[in-house]
Amino acid sequence: MASTAPNLDSFDPLFPFRIQGLPPTMYYIPNFISAEEEASILSKIPSQRWVTLSHRRLQAHPSTLTNNNTLLGALLPSYLVKPVVERFNVFGVFKNTPHKEPNHVLINEYKRGEGIMPHEDGAAYSPVVATVSLGAPICLEITSKPAKLEEHRSGGESEIQGVTNGPSPEPTSEYNIPTRILQEPRSLLITTSSAYSDLLHGISSIEVDENLSPDTIANWSLLAEPYLFKEGRNKRRTRVSLTYRDVLKVSSAARKVLGGLSKR
Repeated sequence: MASTAPNLDSFDPLFPFRIQGLPPTMYYIPNFISAEEEASILSKIPSQRWVTLSHRRLQAHPSTLTNNNTLLGALLPSYLVKPVVERFNVFGVFKNTPHKEPNHVLINEYKRGEGIMPHEDGAAYSPVVATVSLGAPICLEITSKPAKLEEHRSGGESEIQGVTNGPSPEPTSEYNIPTRILQEPRSLLITTSSAYSDLLHGISSIEVDENLSPDTIANWSLLAEPYLFKEGRNKRRTRVSLTYRDVLKVSSAARKVLGGLSKR
């Protein structure tokens, strides 16, 4: 008799975390790291590396991209690798990217009332982005691209000019878009494939996320603690995000220099 055992090689460990109503390449994993791991990462973010923008501050590791979207190859700081990248491997998050693992991390800090315009991550990266949220919950708004885009490229990312923060008025026919994803502390949001290339994401510059419910939050069924938002509101506090990506073009120049210095 032929075996009826499931083919474990074809099992997708991310399948249980798919966000319903969105392209089947968006995943939300609550409690991806522990509270102790979260506190450890936050304590190790170097205070001298922050670059202050008009509505948030950020830092890039191991460095920012060059003008032609090339990364000067170097190792990521250990606190950004353990346990996060090691856990990515369990879920196979970057298994299909050119370098099989992330080589760049953008750390963003959003204080209460701060946000970012709808944007796409751009062609400098392999179409996989994994974002770990730290500190406090926040709503990420998911919208479709306008028919005509006026793009402003910076570090491989494209902000969409002339598009206001907040969901656009008309949902698409295929998916429940526009919508919002509620990112809890210690959670992981993964965006790949068509969700990476066809959708925009942004954060409204508001102090309170309101009208939170299973009907307005795409990942409500995946939340670890939905009861915290039973009144339909989230009063924002400072939230830090770790955005992991695989930069396509990498220069070995920096590593060669560092390697040469180490031999002296």
